[in-house]
Amino acid sequence: MPRLRSVSAAMKLGSALLACACLLGGNTSAEPLSVDLELVLAVDVSYSMELDEQRLQRQGYVAAFLQPALIEAIENGPFGRIAVTYVEWGGSAVQVTPWTLIDGRSTAAQYSELLRRQPIRRIAFTSISNTLAFTRRLFDYSPFAGSRRVIDISGDGPNNSGVPAPVARNSTVARGITIDGLPIMLKTHVAFDSAAIPDLDAYYRECVIGGDGAFLVKVTDSGAFASAILRKLVTEISGLEISRLSPAMVHRAQVTQGYNCFIGEEMQERMIGK
Repeated sequence: MPRLRSVSAAMKLGSALLACACLLGGNTSAEPLSVDLELVLAVDVSYSMELDEQRLQRQGYVAAFLQPALIEAIENGPFGRIAVTYVEWGGSAVQVTPWTLIDGRSTAAQYSELLRRQPIRRIAFTSISNTLAFTRRLFDYSPFAGSRRVIDISGDGPNNSGVPAPVARNSTVARGITIDGLPIMLKTHVAFDSAAIPDLDAYYRECVIGGDGAFLVKVTDSGAFASAILRKLVTEISGLEISRLSPAMVHRAQVTQGYNCFIGEEMQERMIGK
């Protein structure tokens, strides 16, 4: 009898684990489901982001998945579906939503509601490199196979923890993953935040983004969060040529000799030495 009970308990545990796998993984078949895009939304929640700015940022993503332009971009793809996961980061990173299939208005609205219900969190430090290392591993566990793989990373300051950002960028791009950027450049940051730099868009362009078709969209006004997020998502989902977008907002990836990609680490060192 004890042996039978142990076997029964093992069977129940196995069933529970299988149920969890189905809930977390979505597609449990051997073959991953093909999608047009696997997209990681990596959103800065470091302490340099004010709570009202974090709420505006979250609301921008919540609103974007309800917009007809985004739905149309998804449905017009060869497969008509994408996979998305949402990550929040500071010195470390947390996967807030699992990989989720979006193939039309209904699933996009469900994802919007899922995001809306998530609590606001804050994480100390700013490690773009740790975040890229974390997010590129998420593709290994995705139950989807994307024609394109993109990490969309937002942030309001340079890397100040972990390995230098270009090291993580190069390792990520080497795996065929594109990194796009959303540098948040609100006027109050440079004046009151000792970890901010005035040319964050240049830092992202030279030290963070990379890969096939990489680009950035900068946010310079709190009222522009929603429009910048929507424009960026539509561009990523549809694969639009960024030359068709406003040059005042959008910049291609490029490498310029002489830019100091260690500025964040140097600023952190000076702060520690005071």
